Amino acid sequence: MYMKGIRLVGLSLFFAGFVAFVITLGFGQYQLSSAIIEQTIKPEHRAIVQERTAFMNGRLYASNVAFIGDFEKAITGYNEEVRSRQEWDKVIYDDYAFDVTKAASLGVLQGSSWLWFWLSIGLATLGALVYITTGLRQLPGIKNNLLYRHPATDRGWIGIIVGAFLIGFYVVLYFYPEYLTNWVLLVDPISRSINGGAASRWFLYGFLYTLVIWVMGIRMLINYRHNRYQQVRTVSVIFFQTAFAFLIPEILTLLNQPYQDLKNIWPLDYTFFFDYRINEKIQAGGLGIFMLVWGTALSLVAVPVLTYFLGKRWYCSWVCGCGGLAETLGDPYRHLSDKRLAAWKIERWMVHSVLVFAVVMTLLVLYTYFSGQSTVLGFLDSYSVRSAYGFWIGSIFAGVVGTGFYPLMGNRVWCRFGCPLAAYIGLVQRFKSRFRITTNGGQCISCGNCSAYCEMGIDVRWYAQRGQDIVRASCVGCGICSAVCPRGVLKLELGPQKSRVIGEG
Repeated sequence: MYMKGIRLVGLSLFFAGFVAFVITLGFGQYQLSSAIIEQTIKPEHRAIVQERTAFMNGRLYASNVAFIGDFEKAITGYNEEVRSRQEWDKVIYDDYAFDVTKAASLGVLQGSSWLWFWLSIGLATLGALVYITTGLRQLPGIKNNLLYRHPATDRGWIGIIVGAFLIGFYVVLYFYPEYLTNWVLLVDPISRSINGGAASRWFLYGFLYTLVIWVMGIRMLINYRHNRYQQVRTVSVIFFQTAFAFLIPEILTLLNQPYQDLKNIWPLDYTFFFDYRINEKIQAGGLGIFMLVWGTALSLVAVPVLTYFLGKRWYCSWVCGCGGLAETLGDPYRHLSDKRLAAWKIERWMVHSVLVFAVVMTLLVLYTYFSGQSTVLGFLDSYSVRSAYGFWIGSIFAGVVGTGFYPLMGNRVWCRFGCPLAAYIGLVQRFKSRFRITTNGGQCISCGNCSAYCEMGIDVRWYAQRGQDIVRASCVGCGICSAVCPRGVLKLELGPQKSRVIGEG
């Protein structure tokens, strides 16, 4: 009864903070002025925007929906007119809605960002931690606790609501960020204290991403406290996300250096070889050149060498930010991965197709960079290809589907079906690596925990029953199958490649 009371308090605090967080989207008023246009619009577009938005100047809007609607209507109307006259050079392709809306914001969030930050994000974080830490009162070890029947973790109504929220968040973040300006204002003080500038939508995303990994990482540390490997691995993903993916890139911005996540590797970092990013690094001097060499060496040297000695886990389960979110936030949904052979066949085709897509796109981009020609073979336009990849793979697949589908398809949807780096590392692991999971079939009791908890959709029990080593391109070496095995049948090991028994692929 005591534990239930604490958990109820934690849930209440979390929901109170979350509701406050959502409500803040409707706060404030908005007013456009000539000064804001001067501040946010490029010189070549200022006169046009000033003219087209004259009816908004000085008008006080009670909601960002109305403000954004009028602003976009004005710009869209202008673009339609010049397109009808085929004056393509006059079209405004820049998306100014976010910057203008943020600059035009008035009201409570401008003067009390810290207060509302703690009443929303702070309170929700506190509530989540209170709820999570009650796990310390339970005996160590994995307990299913109705995992397969709970509406939050077995495609029930709670899971569907969570999935819908995540999908909606990613859609708005990528394509309609102007509607998130109030959330960005909440983290403005944090941004200024780290990089010296105002927060952007990507700072908001990076902050929330890191915060979630911390909170759910603490949950992992508590739930898997009986397993040292999981403890160290969880601390590792928290560290790399906080330092390499969040803080260091922001500090680089403060130092007027190129923004770079030093652990992000091509082809996952598909824009690494884009012309503007190469030029940005070259113009930055010594540090920029180091980033260019470092990123190239990671892709071409570190990936095959480290994967040979350590297996895919060195990156996918210890370093990667996508994997870090999947292992922490996505842990309650890991049993939802499809274990059928048919799903594995689809996975192989899809993930390797994305890898081929990424390689072809990068070759086209480099061709354009060195030759100055955007078209190859008369029909392949590098700018169109990179745009298509960015939209379908970088945004829709990696973000909207990759994370939004956690409660529906498991926590490694992106890693299994779309990540080109996972495909690249997986090929090395499959054919040239010392890593494997060994099994002792004589002790297996066929409980099925290993297969149920495999986030990559591997039927681990099939191998365990036959005493076969598990050597799969998709295996990320998270070690959860070993952690949940009641008989110690599974071991993560490194050994001579010739001793490996290769399974179904």
